[in-house]
Amino acid sequence: MIVTFFILILGLTPSLLSLWFAREASAQAEARLQIAIESLANRGLPFYPSSDHHYVEGIGYIIGDLTCEFNARSSYIRCAVNPSGSCQECSHYRQSEQILHK
Repeated sequence: MIVTFFILILGLTPSLLSLWFAREASAQAEARLQIAIESLANRGLPFYPSSDHHYVEGIGYIIGDLTCEFNARSSYIRCAVNPSGSCQECSHYRQSEQILHK
């Protein structure tokens, strides 16, 4: 009877240890994720207004040439076609239809 019990315990030990290690790893990962989320929420994104930033009512700050049809209307991306490029001498520039009808 004792041998049977010993074999049963010996057979279940690896799976119980594996379950315990998995729970510990999951708890650590969740704690690290929570710290990262709190850090990002507290830090926020820096905002450095430049001459390229324009405030538009209802949208907020946007960068780039407001008259261009391809302007991304975002404070992070300048142009939908050429996100990192400048608006001066852009080969993709096309005047917006909305600007023409005003």
